[in-house]
Amino acid sequence: MQRCAILDDYQNVALSMADWSRIGSEVDVTVFNDHITDRADQIAALRDFDIIVAMRERTPFDAELIAALPKLRLLVTTGARNASIDLAACAAHGITVSSTGGVAGATAELAWALMLALTRNIPAEVRDFKAGDRWQPRLSGDLVGKRLGVIGLGRLGSRVARVGVAFDMDVVAWSRSLTAEAAAAAGATLAPSPDELLRTSDYVSIHVPLSDSSRGLIGARELGLMRPTAFLVNTSRGPIVDEDALVDALNGGRLAGAAVDVFEVEPLPADHRLRKVERLIGTPHIGFVTRATYEVFFREAVEDIAAWLKGAPIRTLVPKA
Repeated sequence: MQRCAILDDYQNVALSMADWSRIGSEVDVTVFNDHITDRADQIAALRDFDIIVAMRERTPFDAELIAALPKLRLLVTTGARNASIDLAACAAHGITVSSTGGVAGATAELAWALMLALTRNIPAEVRDFKAGDRWQPRLSGDLVGKRLGVIGLGRLGSRVARVGVAFDMDVVAWSRSLTAEAAAAAGATLAPSPDELLRTSDYVSIHVPLSDSSRGLIGARELGLMRPTAFLVNTSRGPIVDEDALVDALNGGRLAGAAVDVFEVEPLPADHRLRKVERLIGTPHIGFVTRATYEVFFREAVEDIAAWLKGAPIRTLVPKA
């Protein structure tokens, strides 16, 4: 009997999202609902498992952790890629890494929920309404005619751009390989440079993957280019934006506001500076946390395990040559 660990199932829904009975005669499944932060605790909890299902990047599998899990033979990541898994270390230890699909629109939808919440002061309005405070105490903003700058016009960024067009916004976009033709296909205009996008946009929404080149992409200098009336939204990855620089810009009134769903350290510590910023809307990395997404994640995780048990693994990830 193989032992399988499902990690970081915060909502305790993994076993209800798929038919785990397909592998029940061959695999004993243990679910971990709480995140294990400490490395020694991770090793102690996981060292006897043959199979691990990782929820996105919640638990990084670096070379140190992989080397400390001698029984691990199959690592399944939910989602098509996972930058927190050391694929080379997995290959060196004979560990197969399989992936799953996902749902394309979930994170783009959240980006727009956050932009609308910023524009219409939704958190403050709801708070005042429930407290019985003044009726209509403030004016909100508008989207029509404003400029939306999209950094990264891939699968998610293109969806965000098209919604901006539907709101009659002026949409500009930038990424290192973006062409004018590709931008136009999403209803956007190619910005001549990232600096120009930041200088001229009323809203900036980030949709680039985390990599060595995107880490710290938005720091103090870049935030200083933005208008004091502008808003920043990050639903991509936390390390793309310098958190300390963002806090300083918001507290100093150099940005009208920001909305952040992703963080350098997750779960975000209870005493983190970001939790105390009045001009910031924060959500706990829920961009992909939808029923439809989880149904794909766990259905295909079961498929991955079943295929591996038969000696024909599917959706495998290998290190780059």
